[in-house]
Amino acid sequence: MKKFLTTGAGAAAASALPMVAAAQETVGMDQRINDIFAGSTGWFVNLIFMSLPGTNFPWIVLWLVVAATVFTLYFGFIQVKAFWHAISLVKGDYSDPDDAGEVSHFQALATALSGTVGLGNIAGVAVAVGIGGPGATFWMILAGLLGMASKFTECT
Repeated sequence: MKKFLTTGAGAAAASALPMVAAAQETVGMDQRINDIFAGSTGWFVNLIFMSLPGTNFPWIVLWLVVAATVFTLYFGFIQVKAFWHAISLVKGDYSDPDDAGEVSHFQALATALSGTVGLGNIAGVAVAVGIGGPGATFWMILAGLLGMASKFTECT
């Protein structure tokens, strides 16, 4: 066995053992840090995701829907009213070729959307339609329209 550890693949495996031990220690460190923050913020997370009394509906979802509805009404249905203006901006109708910068309006939009949407939402749509049927599409469209007002408010 000693000869195996001093030659060839055995030597490589033996030299990798300290790195494996260090990686295991890092996992322990991550868990310790998580425990520290969970102890100080766990009550807040539990409060945010607490269900409404007598239901299984988190109150944060209700808060987001109410806020998006208020934004929609306050800004006069901005997601419908400014839709064509947004398309014009993305197409570059307001772009000046002499402006500084290398990123076009479309590239900036695509980058922002990729960070916002992500794979989880794409997979979530498939799961929602699979579980909820075609009716889930209506609620996703409604949530998307309300989300447009929230995103407008957040960005401006």
